[in-house]
Amino acid sequence: MSTPDFGILLGLAYQRFVIELNESLAAQGFTGIKPTFGYVFRALGEQAMTTAQLAGRLQITNQGMAKIVDDMTEAGYLEKNHDPADARVKLLSLSVRGHAALRAARRFHANFEQELGERKAATIRKLLTEIVAQGGPEDDLTRTLRPF
Repeated sequence: MSTPDFGILLGLAYQRFVIELNESLAAQGFTGIKPTFGYVFRALGEQAMTTAQLAGRLQITNQGMAKIVDDMTEAGYLEKNHDPADARVKLLSLSVRGHAALRAARRFHANFEQELGERKAATIRKLLTEIVAQGGPEDDLTRTLRPF
C-alpha cells in the first residue's frame, strides 16, 4: 500500500479529532452539534455579536449565518438578546448550555494534547503553526477559522 498524500493525512487527522471531540461532547449530553457550530462557539465565547457581525467574522453569508444561528438557538446553545444601546438590534451570545459545551470542548482539546504527550504535541503544534504562518499576515493564527 502506498503512503497517503500529506494533505490527505492532515485531513484524516482532523476528521479523527472532530469525531472524537463530538463523541466526547455527546457523552456529556451536548448533542445536536453540527460541524459549523464550533466556529460560532469560538467567536461568541469572546463577545456577543449580531448575526451580520458573526457572518463577517466567519466569512459566510448572512443567510448562511442565520440558518446556523437558528439551529444553535433551537439546540439551546445560543441566546438572542436586545442590545442595551439599541433595542432594535439583537445580540447573539452563548447560553449557559453553550458556555458549558465550549468549556467541555476546551477540556477535550487540552486532554487530547496531553494524551499525545508534551513532546509530540509541541512538535505537531510547531509544525502546524509554521504551515499556517506561510499564508502571510492575513492568515495569522488569531483569526477565526472559516467553515468550509
